[in-house]
Amino acid sequence: MKGRVHSTESFGTVDGPGVRFVIFLQGCPMRCAYCHNPDTWAPEGGTLTEASDLIEQYLRNEGFYKDGGITVTGGEPLMQVDFVYELFTLAKQHNIHTCIDTSGIMYHPGDTAYNRTLDKLMEITDLVMLDIKHIDPEKHKWLTQQPNDGILAFAEYLDKKNVSIWIRHVVVPGITDDDKYLYALGYFIGGLKNLKALDVLPYHTLGLPKYEKLGIEYRLKDVPAMDKSKVIEKKQVILEGIKKRRSEE
Repeated sequence: MKGRVHSTESFGTVDGPGVRFVIFLQGCPMRCAYCHNPDTWAPEGGTLTEASDLIEQYLRNEGFYKDGGITVTGGEPLMQVDFVYELFTLAKQHNIHTCIDTSGIMYHPGDTAYNRTLDKLMEITDLVMLDIKHIDPEKHKWLTQQPNDGILAFAEYLDKKNVSIWIRHVVVPGITDDDKYLYALGYFIGGLKNLKALDVLPYHTLGLPKYEKLGIEYRLKDVPAMDKSKVIEKKQVILEGIKKRRSEE
């Protein structure tokens, strides 16, 4: 099977445990205001690539990935769920650690045909890095142009499937840095028994040149980069929400 691949990174260090071979898949229904890869949005873009070719690329540098593995990201990798399933099936034949970096936007509890493949994929997925953009439904719609109900349901689905979860959250000044919502986010993810890590990331403006080059309006052009020193404080608010939820269960 061929998938649409935007690009690959041979030595990723922030896309899961250890050093990883990172595969950026093409296509995404989200339009996150701070997305730094708008060139991955179009589903018809990228290069048609065999899953076996990607495994071969990994194996050429296998010695560097001793404590790492393969991460598929995007774009939104679960737009190509059948391709990711084939890729991970081949990966497991070589005992490769598998990770999906996703927004969760493709999950719909009632989509039985899609979820049959998703169920099989989760059986061979070691880790899901789930990026929750905003816990508030309306603010999430403004930020991403998509609802978040399916995303939150996906987090609960992963927990039921006993898949290890890393939560990622980008702190954007004036948009996602409100303590009320950070605490609510923590309270929600505190109910996930398989939560293994929390990454709270500072918003940056490094993607702005891409928007200018592509002729796309950058909605956050007047928003400054997040002060990295404040991210620790914001993470603590989320952790307080987690503690509260777990104290009640």
